[in-house]
Amino acid sequence: MWFSVLNVKFCGVDFKNPVLVASGTFGFGVEYDGIIDITRLGGLITKGLTLNKKEGNEGVRIHEVRGGMLNSIGLQNPGIDEFIEKHLQRMKEFKVPIIVNLGGSSIEDYVKGAEILDKTEIDMIELNISCPNVKEGGMNFGIKSSIAKEVVNRVREVTKKPIMVKLSPNAEDIVDMAVKCVEAGADAISLVNTFKGMAVDIYKRKPVFNNIFAGYSGPAIKPIALRMVYEVSKAVDVPVCGLGGIVDYKDAIEFIMAGAYLIQIGTANFINPRASIEIIEGIEKFMIEQNIKSLDEIRGII
Repeated sequence: MWFSVLNVKFCGVDFKNPVLVASGTFGFGVEYDGIIDITRLGGLITKGLTLNKKEGNEGVRIHEVRGGMLNSIGLQNPGIDEFIEKHLQRMKEFKVPIIVNLGGSSIEDYVKGAEILDKTEIDMIELNISCPNVKEGGMNFGIKSSIAKEVVNRVREVTKKPIMVKLSPNAEDIVDMAVKCVEAGADAISLVNTFKGMAVDIYKRKPVFNNIFAGYSGPAIKPIALRMVYEVSKAVDVPVCGLGGIVDYKDAIEFIMAGAYLIQIGTANFINPRASIEIIEGIEKFMIEQNIKSLDEIRGII
């Protein structure tokens, strides 16, 4: 009976609960099949996809640090066409909403990718604007609001799918970034992506990663991510999906109280493959104990 109180309507899509798995931490779902009951999740977000296949970065790709981890995967993925041909149908068998995380190295890549995805049965596109803009010397699309707005605007022109823009915490002004993306046609905002960080191998006397910098995620970023979700939720009139350092149900409820409609579990999946299921059960138990009949009662309450 109580499980139904976790339902969330987000951009016209029905989610049985607010718990999603973050891009890049759950593959295409099958990697965790048999470990958890994936049909219990609120939804699946694919690993980051690009128009064409990418092999990813060379050298160390994941490095554990105090409070979390650094990753420099380099968006290794099979490309959109192969995803549709070999992975999408299997994901659909889990009978949960499917969100495709879409990246690109040029605006044209985003547009072409969105055009192809628009013809599929996916439920939503999560636009990853933390990708390096090759034509502009490698600066991420998600750093400057004007460039992010252009990407969202161009993608909005070619797809009727709901667009959720995933924001980088490294943006010059993340609130302004969110507002500009909504003005360009974003249906929702997700935040935050990884923070820019680095690590040094003191014995080799050089950076751990070939690219020097990597994406920092994990429990240590939660207070900052929570603050950003709170600020953006107050500034935009579209729903927000919160992520960043969520490891248990209490973290998840904090994000909901800060204004998030949905939340994503990322690094915690590597620490505890059952984290997402335990968080769903924890939220449900909390609501029963607190006599909360709907997440609407506590969302954005602070």
